[in-house]
Amino acid sequence: MSAMPAQTVSFTAMADGTREEYHMLRAADLANPVPVADNVLALLRAIEGHNAGYRICRYRHVLQTATRASRDGADEETVVVALLHDIGDMVAPENHAAFAAELLRPYVSDDNYWLVKHHDVFQGYYYFHHFDRDRDARERHRGHPMFERTAEFCEKWDQTSFDPDYDTMPLEAFEPMVRRLFAQKRETFV
Repeated sequence: MSAMPAQTVSFTAMADGTREEYHMLRAADLANPVPVADNVLALLRAIEGHNAGYRICRYRHVLQTATRASRDGADEETVVVALLHDIGDMVAPENHAAFAAELLRPYVSDDNYWLVKHHDVFQGYYYFHHFDRDRDARERHRGHPMFERTAEFCEKWDQTSFDPDYDTMPLEAFEPMVRRLFAQKRETFV
């Protein structure tokens, strides 16, 4: 349990807070930032070993996806997006893409946010028909500026990254990129 800060607010309901108290809280947040990169890396490591019938675990899948992106010359932000695109699999399996997108949103471009948010329906092209679902569900996004790039992400990197024999880079190769991404000054509402 963490110690109480030197200065605390007097309110027990947010509606009762004063301007001074909220500014004090903001200063405390800035002085003690949340270790986002550490937390993200821990969440990523938590999917290690979970294969649910695949030939490799989800952790190796995202490492492979990022490795393919890196070897294809993708920019650093896109490589990190490839690494983290399925980070929600263990905590939000039914909406993992939205989970990952919202986690990344303050740190990535609008284009990469859109790609992560919609990659699941684009990935569905490869298997939805086996569940009597529309494999062309992604077509509802046809015309969006990120349609082709998201389709390419899934074609080249995501759907091909279940290969136990692929020479996959270790997490340590990507960790500095993750730390740089989450160290960026981000705009917040306060």
